[in-house]
Amino acid sequence: MSEELDTFAAAFADVVTNVERVIRGKREAIELAVISLFAEGHLLIEDVPGLGKTTLARSLAASVNASSHRIQFTPDLLPSDITGTTVYNQRLGEFGFRPGPVFANLVIGDEINRASPKTQSALLEVMEEGFVTVDGTRYQVPLPFMVVATQNPVDMDGTYALPEAQVDRFLMRLRLGYPGTDAELEILEGHQVGRRVEDLAPVMRAEDVVAHTERTLSVHVAPALRRYIVDLVAATRRIPDVLRLGASPRGSIALLRAVQVRAAAAGREFGTPDDVKALAKPVLAHRLVLSPETELKRVTAEDVVDEVVRAVPSPRRLVGV
Repeated sequence: MSEELDTFAAAFADVVTNVERVIRGKREAIELAVISLFAEGHLLIEDVPGLGKTTLARSLAASVNASSHRIQFTPDLLPSDITGTTVYNQRLGEFGFRPGPVFANLVIGDEINRASPKTQSALLEVMEEGFVTVDGTRYQVPLPFMVVATQNPVDMDGTYALPEAQVDRFLMRLRLGYPGTDAELEILEGHQVGRRVEDLAPVMRAEDVVAHTERTLSVHVAPALRRYIVDLVAATRRIPDVLRLGASPRGSIALLRAVQVRAAAAGREFGTPDDVKALAKPVLAHRLVLSPETELKRVTAEDVVDEVVRAVPSPRRLVGV
């Protein structure tokens, strides 16, 4: 198994390095995005305009030699514009299904909160089950399948907040933040010489992503570490004065899978408490709904997760590792 994990770690590093050729100074965010890919999860990138949200999504798609479609979400977008629709074929004299852009390995949903709730809900089934139901017939999307959505939390005119049920389907939420001075200088240098997403060559095939994903499932998560994950998630449900809604069991599963991928990327056959702590905020924070009083105090969901991580003791010894 060690040789397989070494192969995965090398492949993981290749994808990260490839994306870094366009996205400078954000290695941690890139690594989290690639973890989402191999954990079979979806990614929500939320930040102010101009920080490279869509560029990160496109760079990830360009690094994998697989089908990718981009959907620009707008208020007039319809559910059938995403899932596809049944149309009448005059030549054959019968109705047939015309797949929508969601039928791709990597689907980029740009400014997802610009679409109406009715259109947003078109992604609920496919993000959870990998199927699309149209006119009573289920159609499976190709594997691997990942939705990378972006949204701008500042300009709220003409936007619709994602419902909790949909936010919970994203394995992680990332915020890129402003680059440092050196990183921004590198961005200008890259822009000057024409370093673009279109110039990226894929470093992995779609079938390789599926094979590597299966390899990460072999990473051992000790019972004590699984209990630690459950204790962390359960702790978010026991602070009613701060939160209106804690993390669901889907959050526990997401954290477990992310821990396995992070450990495999480091060439380890087992997860550790440090893996859990490093992934707690991107995996759990977006699943929490703050109380109005907490929001007035300018406390963020990330602050709450930090407090939970400090309060819940981590296992000192992992039996079986």
